[in-house]
Amino acid sequence: MNKFTAYMKRNYKIIIPLIALFTIFINFKLKAQNDPDKDKELVRLLQYALTQGHYQPHQIDDTFSKEMFTHFLEGIDPGKRFFLKSDIDEFKVFQDQLDDQIKTKDLSFYTMVINRFNQRVSESKAYYKEVLQSPFDFTKKETLDLDTDKKPYATTKIGLLNNWYKHLKAQTISRYYDKIKQQKEAEEDDEIKSKTLAQLEEDSRKATLKSTESLFNRIEELDDRDWFAVYLNTITQGFDPHTTYLPPIAKKRFDISMSGKLEGIGARLQKENDYVKVMSLISGGPAWKAGELEVGDIILKVAQGDKEPLDIVGMRLDDSIEFIKGKKGTEVRLTLKKVDGTIQTISIIRDVVELEDTFVKSSIVSLENKKFGIINLPKFYIDFSENNYRNSATDMAQEIERLKEENVEGLLIDLRNNGGGSLKTAIDIAGLFINEGPVVQVKYRGEKPTIHKDKDPKIQWNGPLVILVNEFSASASEIFAAAMQDYGRAIIIGSKQTFGKGTVQNILGLNRFSKFNGDLGALKMTIQKFYRINGGSTQLKGVRPDIILPTKYSYIEVGEGSEDNALAWDKVAQADYNIWNNYNNFNKVVKESRKRTTSNCTFKLIDANAKFLKEGQDDTLVYLNYEDYKKDIEGRIDLGKKFDSLKDYNNKLTFISPNYELPIIKKDSILNEKRTNWHTNLSKDIYIEESLHVLNDMQMKKKVALKN
Repeated sequence: MNKFTAYMKRNYKIIIPLIALFTIFINFKLKAQNDPDKDKELVRLLQYALTQGHYQPHQIDDTFSKEMFTHFLEGIDPGKRFFLKSDIDEFKVFQDQLDDQIKTKDLSFYTMVINRFNQRVSESKAYYKEVLQSPFDFTKKETLDLDTDKKPYATTKIGLLNNWYKHLKAQTISRYYDKIKQQKEAEEDDEIKSKTLAQLEEDSRKATLKSTESLFNRIEELDDRDWFAVYLNTITQGFDPHTTYLPPIAKKRFDISMSGKLEGIGARLQKENDYVKVMSLISGGPAWKAGELEVGDIILKVAQGDKEPLDIVGMRLDDSIEFIKGKKGTEVRLTLKKVDGTIQTISIIRDVVELEDTFVKSSIVSLENKKFGIINLPKFYIDFSENNYRNSATDMAQEIERLKEENVEGLLIDLRNNGGGSLKTAIDIAGLFINEGPVVQVKYRGEKPTIHKDKDPKIQWNGPLVILVNEFSASASEIFAAAMQDYGRAIIIGSKQTFGKGTVQNILGLNRFSKFNGDLGALKMTIQKFYRINGGSTQLKGVRPDIILPTKYSYIEVGEGSEDNALAWDKVAQADYNIWNNYNNFNKVVKESRKRTTSNCTFKLIDANAKFLKEGQDDTLVYLNYEDYKKDIEGRIDLGKKFDSLKDYNNKLTFISPNYELPIIKKDSILNEKRTNWHTNLSKDIYIEESLHVLNDMQMKKKVALKN
């Protein structure tokens, strides 16, 4: 064991709670002056840390160099709107040399690319100003393909000008369409009504000019520290998508984000070519509560309250987030390209993501004269402060006891959108449903896995158990669900698989490994991997439910598999454990559910909608002729109307709070409103309904007394 690995092991207990699927992207903007010695020291430290401590280190060789070369250029110019093909050809002399440059701390490639980029940015000012001087001809038959992988770099400056022309025309036609639509919808507004199409085109073009000028201003505000962070992260993310360099300010904001007080809309965003894409929502956050922002949506524009929207297409991710986040109580309006290809504008009131919204909560429902308990667990939370306020395992145990007092005959645990959290609480919660035994295996590279066990023989709930998951159930959620599946303790129901994040990251402060005078930031690095007790990893494959239900993301690639350089699935030896054998009809229940859902008209419509959404995602063509643009947008809207009935679905079940909560709700109007909203959503949830039918069908082999 090298010294570096030994250091990480000593600090592992501090880091283990951070196994969650991180739901916050951190915005950082460094204004320090360029320091070549510091840059070289950072390259040295990252190379050392990654090769010595990463769970599965890559060989930093010519293959790594070629991938890094491509990804760095994509990170600098994702839309291929600045570099010429001749620039790329000139850079290619370094294509096989970046591995050697990392080892010798040579920054000549980085310096050449950034200097050339700044030159091209300066030249591009003339392009967009020239294009936006004259009216666009929206009768001309033209298209723009947004898939940059299909698009070559321009060979001439005229080609770059044409590229800018199409992108600017696409932004303008979107505004033009919106303004015409607003004019038709506001007949009483004389000011809007009086404008001609030529005036609306001019207004749209001026708005595009303003947003493009803002984009260039922000690019010019970036200094070497910003770009060098991009360079360093091109190195780190060549190892895996969760390994990231955090500059000093980003590290500070990361620490704040992990404290649980998060102001903004509550969404994890990711850059995809020129676009900002919604990857997940924080349970309890403003966007999650509003219910209009969805995973897979692309954010096109951002407006502060009733102000003019700002186009963020082509903007760097951290700059985009700066406009999206904001103080509690302020309004942000987002113009979205929805997963189905339609354009919508939504409003979200920013707020602090209250910890209370991530706590365990329960509801009671009756089905066919049986009473069942539903437990919602948005996160595997834990408090490490001296007060040891509360954690999800003790809360879960208490909630089960309360439900037992009301004589429920089965439990449904809802883990949908649960991104993970504390490993300890995941193990403890698993222990509430089994006798003592292994729950998960955790492995460092080159070592045998360590088996983490539940050592408490007490079983809190010995009755029927169903666990509901989806594509965004990740990390600790997958550990718990996998353990219950391997034991045969619960029927797992949900999407085709869970997220597939089976790795652990450690936050490593770089200052302790250097004598350099100054803050060097930190490295968030993958150091371990999770394995089920049956030996298979939860990495990449996640957990495949016993009963698979169609969801709107059934045909869209989400989860770990959609990330570049995700670690592969593998397996280790199976742990020693005994299968739970108290169900009389496990296989029959699964078979009956599959039969029931296959013939269900609503699930058939959900599956058709999923195919429709996939078609919309794959359609990257933007029409620059107005009639074609209008036909395309409104055609997608019309096609999507046949799925509107999904929003009106009602399972005709009545959900109520457990008895202990009723007097609390009576006194607390805010809690009362939250529970009312939750119960309303449950009554519209076909996945909850089917899970309850499964629970209702499950039979125990014998009556088992519950241990207290």
